[in-house]
Amino acid sequence: MNNPTLTYYNENVDAFLSSTTTVDLSEIQDQFLSYLNPGDRILDLGCGSGRDTKYFLDEGFVVDAVDGSDELVIRASSYTGIQVKRMLFAELACINKYDGIWACASLLHLPYSQLSLMLDKIARALNEHGIFYASFKYGEFEGERNGRYFTDLNEERCRELIGDNGKFHIECLWTTGDARPEKGEEKWLNMILIKDFQNQR
Repeated sequence: MNNPTLTYYNENVDAFLSSTTTVDLSEIQDQFLSYLNPGDRILDLGCGSGRDTKYFLDEGFVVDAVDGSDELVIRASSYTGIQVKRMLFAELACINKYDGIWACASLLHLPYSQLSLMLDKIARALNEHGIFYASFKYGEFEGERNGRYFTDLNEERCRELIGDNGKFHIECLWTTGDARPEKGEEKWLNMILIKDFQNQR
């Protein structure tokens, strides 16, 4: 994640938490969890407020949560009751540890050119046939917007990225409106990917 983006979250933590912590994403969360079993281990990659981590914990899953923002790590640790770890995306280095990885509105802060390498890291961190969820703002924009770096994706860019990477197959790809009422007509691209074990050899 670019330093200006981390600075943004550290300096605007209260406003960010007030707009995201209580957002109801249960329909998407439950769709992700339907591929897993209670007791499975999930990584919340870029956990933000800890909203999703807490939901998964309450549903009986083992959850590790990480974020790159010092302030969000403090707040999310308090909110979830677990120790959230400060970690940048590039520092993900574990192997065959997780049954599912959840990256809700987090990897969108990476440049498009870095996403394939990030998918490699995520594939290594997942167990055989592990599940990966990610969401991106819908579109083709890439660059700084409102003090943060964003990479937007549409279906075409997503399929190109996943196909070129070769570590996953697309299980589900769909768009949703923004769950925050003040965001109006803003759209999101959601994806559930399954690790392609044949391509990990």
